Amino acid sequence: MQNFKPYYAVIFTSTQTKQTEGYNEMAQKMEALAKQEEGFISIDSAREKVGITVSYWENLDAIKKWKQNSEHLLAQQKGRQNWYSWYNVRICRVEHEYEFKS
Repeated sequence: MQNFKPYYAVIFTSTQTKQTEGYNEMAQKMEALAKQEEGFISIDSAREKVGITVSYWENLDAIKKWKQNSEHLLAQQKGRQNWYSWYNVRICRVEHEYEFKS
């Protein structure tokens, strides 16, 4: 087994309201901004009826710093006011991973 360093996943699960104007632009902006943060690793996202975005971080301090980013705080506020009818955030420590590629 390779030398594996644990990291953290922030799992953001949500349902949207019908008011989505500006959402895609803000989501793209937040992804670009997160990628500039120290400790950011990567991001995966999918949306149908329920959206799931998982961002990966080196440590809890990086997650805390991202949560307090002023532009991210504004996006969170707009999300609660306009775009989301519900959301849930889970922060998990990843101890092991594997993948398959054909």
